[in-house]
Amino acid sequence: MNASPSAAEPLPAAQPRTDERTLLVKVFGKDRPGITAGLFSTLAGFGVDVIDIEQVVTRGRITLCALVTPPHEPGAEGGLRATVHRWADEQKLQAEILSGIGDNRPRREGRSHVTVLGHPLTAAAVSALTSRITVAGGNIDRVFRLAKYPVTAVELAVSGVATDELRAELAQEAATQRVDVAVVAAGLERRAKRLVVMDVDSTLIQDEVIELFAAHAGCEQEVAEVTAAAMRGELDFAESLRARVALLAGLDASVTEKVRAEVRFTPGARTLIRTLQRLGFQVAVVSGGFTQVTDHLVEQLGLDFAAANTLEVVDGKFTGRVVGEIVDRAGKARWLARFAEQAKVPLEQTVAIGDGANDLDMLNAAGLGVAFNAKPVVREAADTAVNVPFLDTVLYLLGITREEVEAADGGLSVE
Repeated sequence: MNASPSAAEPLPAAQPRTDERTLLVKVFGKDRPGITAGLFSTLAGFGVDVIDIEQVVTRGRITLCALVTPPHEPGAEGGLRATVHRWADEQKLQAEILSGIGDNRPRREGRSHVTVLGHPLTAAAVSALTSRITVAGGNIDRVFRLAKYPVTAVELAVSGVATDELRAELAQEAATQRVDVAVVAAGLERRAKRLVVMDVDSTLIQDEVIELFAAHAGCEQEVAEVTAAAMRGELDFAESLRARVALLAGLDASVTEKVRAEVRFTPGARTLIRTLQRLGFQVAVVSGGFTQVTDHLVEQLGLDFAAANTLEVVDGKFTGRVVGEIVDRAGKARWLARFAEQAKVPLEQTVAIGDGANDLDMLNAAGLGVAFNAKPVVREAADTAVNVPFLDTVLYLLGITREEVEAADGGLSVE
C-alpha cells in the first residue's frame, strides 16, 4: 500500500497541456511602481493560474506580459477581459488580451549566450549579426541589455544551432561590423566560473614593464622591438626574455620604485577586480614580467595569487639574468592549473585573459579564454575577443550586468 503524501509535501501542480487554451495578457505604457502588483491582483480575482511572465522597461516605458489559464468558472472570461481593460484605463495604460493554445514554443537544442559589445553599437551591426544567426539556423529567444556604459552590451539567448558553429558564423561578421561578439554555451557553467587569471603587461596595465626598466637603462628601443616580435609569436618567449633582460645588466635596482610609480592601469582594471572580488571570485595575475612589479600590484589590488619572473640582483644592481622558473607560454598554463588547484576550482570554471602569443596556452587551458586587445594570432585562437580599451567589459562576458557592477563597486568611481 503506498503511503499518502504528507501535508507538508503537496503534490506538484499539474503541467498545462500543450493543447489547452491560454490567455496572453499584455499591458504597456509609462512605468511606475505597482503596475505588476496591480495587474496580478486584478487577475487573482478570477482564479487563473500563471504560466509565464515577461516584463521589460525601456526608456521609462513598461511592457508586461502574463500568460495565464482562462478562468475556471464558466462564462467568467468576458468579465476578466472587461476588468483588465478597466484597470488599465484607470492606470493610463493600454491592454491587450489574446486567446491562444498552449505555452511558449520550447527552446530548441543547441543553446548559447551571445554577448555583443559595441562602442557604439549600430543598427547595421545588430542587423548583420541577427541575420547571420538566422542563416545558421538559430532562433533568438531573448534579448537583454547588460550595459550602456562604457560600451553598449547586449546578450542574446539563441537556440537551434551548436555553440561552436554559431561562434564561427559570427566571428567574421563581428570583425566586419567592428563589434566584439562572445558566444558561450548556455547553462550554469558561466556563472560557476570563480577564478579569473590575467596577464599583466598590456592587459592589467597599459605598459610593458621591461620597457619601463629599459628606458632607465637607455635601451628602450632595442627591448621594444624584441618584445613586439615575441608577442606576435615570431620569437621564442624564453629566449627573447633572456636577451632583453641581458640589456639591463648593471642598472641600479633602486630604479624599481620609479618603475612602479610609472605603471598605468588599463581603464576599468580596478573596477574589474573590485567587482570580481565582491562577487566572490578569486583573482590572480601571471606575468612574463617581473615580481619586482607584480608583488606591488598584489599589495595594491589585494590579489589572491601571482606569478612572474624575478630579476636577479647582486650588490644592488641587476645582473642581466632571471632567477628561478621562467614564466613563459607553457609556464603561464602551468600556473593557471596551480592557482586553480589552490583555489579549489576546476579548470573548466576558470577564466583567463591575455593579449600576447605567450598567453595562448593559458587561454586554451581555461574554461573561458578572453583575448583582450590582442594580437591577431591570439584573437583567432581564443574563445572570444574584446577589442575595446576597457578591461571591465570582460564582466559582461560572464553575464554580469552594469547594475551588478555598480552595486558591487559600492558607489566607487569606475577606474
